Amino acid sequence: MWCGRLLSSPLARALPVAPGGGGRRAQSALAQLTGILESQLDAIRGAGTWKSERIITSKQGPHISVEGSPGGILNFCANNYLGLSSHPEVIQAGLKALDQFGAGLSSVRFICGTQSIHKALEEKIARFHQREDAILYPSCFDANAGLFEALLTPEDAVLSDELNHASIIDGIRLCKANKYRYRHLDMGDLEAKLQDAQKHRLRLVATDGAFSMDGDIAPLREICQLAQKYKAVVFIDECHATGFLGPTGRGTDELLGVMDQVTIINSTLGKALGGASGGYTTGPRNLISLLRQRARPYLFSNSLPPAVVGCASKALDLLMESNAIAQFMAAKTRQFRSKMEAAGFTISGMEHPICPVMLGDARLASIMAEDMLKRGIYVIGFSYPVVPKGKARIRVQISAVHSEEDIDRCVKAFVEVGKQHGAIP
Repeated sequence: MWCGRLLSSPLARALPVAPGGGGRRAQSALAQLTGILESQLDAIRGAGTWKSERIITSKQGPHISVEGSPGGILNFCANNYLGLSSHPEVIQAGLKALDQFGAGLSSVRFICGTQSIHKALEEKIARFHQREDAILYPSCFDANAGLFEALLTPEDAVLSDELNHASIIDGIRLCKANKYRYRHLDMGDLEAKLQDAQKHRLRLVATDGAFSMDGDIAPLREICQLAQKYKAVVFIDECHATGFLGPTGRGTDELLGVMDQVTIINSTLGKALGGASGGYTTGPRNLISLLRQRARPYLFSNSLPPAVVGCASKALDLLMESNAIAQFMAAKTRQFRSKMEAAGFTISGMEHPICPVMLGDARLASIMAEDMLKRGIYVIGFSYPVVPKGKARIRVQISAVHSEEDIDRCVKAFVEVGKQHGAIP
């Protein structure tokens, strides 16, 4: 039946009909592809892991409007950690850059796509992280895609935490280095892998600083001790740490007192630092110079738009002027975690604003998230393949601009929905 619908579709009718049955073969190939795709989509729906996209009709922030949902909605699932996505000074900085430098560069950086604001932001990022230099990318996914292939050869080894972000995993797949995967946060297993990797020229330990699905933090002190013992270089992805972890928001290396022992940092401008887009690598000057010559996402992607650069630069200015916003968030994170645990929920991770409400069942996570929206709370259920099978959860994210009343309302809704679906007594 679906084949008949396909062959009568506008797309099928638009296919050229070549002499000798070429058009029929093209239609047959398209029919085969459609069947494969429909089968895979049906399997996703059947497993209860289908991901729908809700449509927001307002600015990003703690209070938003969602298409199809009456009234204001409390947002508890954005990466808007410091509430800067709609900060008036950040917006004005973006508008100013748009007016002064235009909508975009229509070019990659090395041809005619580098403006003064790109260089100024790279210098500011390096200064913020207390590193020698930095390089901008369209996203941190691109930064991770560009790093390992450019840096590592078949003579080298990379040792990666098994729960690292997908962008780190994909970036490592692109390189030709010898690949080791150590058990999550398991320093004994990392040491065993480092011992085996002594036969290789360079050893790079790669880990998230803060893990986005579980809210736990890499044991960087122990990682750096092992790296020193076995002559390895340490790389961390700080997307869920930059701007709010550590006394001045520099990240997990500052939080754990190892800023001078971590060699390479990748992070994002798309979360705490304005929330627009963009990523970067910061580290030794010669490494950054090499990436400008070899990193394919940098060489073959358009430059960051001026408005994005302006917003991120202002966000960094605000952060470097005062860390008060970041400190507010720590207290609010403790408030949410303690009240949810008292209600009977299991909250994964450490004292991180990522607060995964562990439910186990994918359907339960999806249904509870929908019922939370009906109560005016925007959260999303996460299930396989985003998280391992049997580890479905609703990931709550606390922002510095959530009020205590916002948090109490969110907890109240969770308790009501959790009891309704048997998630808590």
